[in-house]
Amino acid sequence: MTTPSPAPQDEAGAGPDKPAPGFTFADKRKISPDGSPVPPAGGAATPPAGEAAAAETGSAGDPAAAQSPDPHELLAAERLADLQRLQAEYANYRKRVDRDRAVSRELAVASVIESLLPVLDDIHLARQHGDLEAGPLASIAEKLETTLAKYGVERFGEPGAAFDPAVHDALMHVEEELAEGTEVTTVVGVLQPGYRIGDRVVRPARVSVADPA
Repeated sequence: MTTPSPAPQDEAGAGPDKPAPGFTFADKRKISPDGSPVPPAGGAATPPAGEAAAAETGSAGDPAAAQSPDPHELLAAERLADLQRLQAEYANYRKRVDRDRAVSRELAVASVIESLLPVLDDIHLARQHGDLEAGPLASIAEKLETTLAKYGVERFGEPGAAFDPAVHDALMHVEEELAEGTEVTTVVGVLQPGYRIGDRVVRPARVSVADPA
């Protein structure tokens, strides 16, 4: 009986890590230098765990991405708004105080003028009659009128002025020929002059008036 001879083998011999004769084995996997696998071409690369964590941390710390306002800036803006509001309130308060002070001053001066109206009327009549052309009384009258003028006191009411019911008190209505071209009721006589302080009328001028023809 003849025993078959074994099949010829490669000089290195066939083993579990080597393919049998006639077969070719190709390992297409790629290994990066750090030992991590490299994905096949056309696929998205998966970053290492450390790089992924760093990327998440960077995006979270980006002001444009987080949009988180600084609490110190918010507090500073709030304090600035409070300061501006207080400044506006103080400015309005100062305006009210100044306005009230001016009104109180005018009222006080008006009260004094009302008490002095009889004296001022006597001085005006004396001047019309020529009694204040010279002498000590003329000097006293001039000083009194000068002092009142410093407080804004003004005497008004002159013949020929257009009649204004806001500042004139018409006590008499007379028939009198007016200047040519006059088209409004006109003051023709002043019985008592009026007095005012700025825009405040202490006493209207008491006058006689005439209508145009």
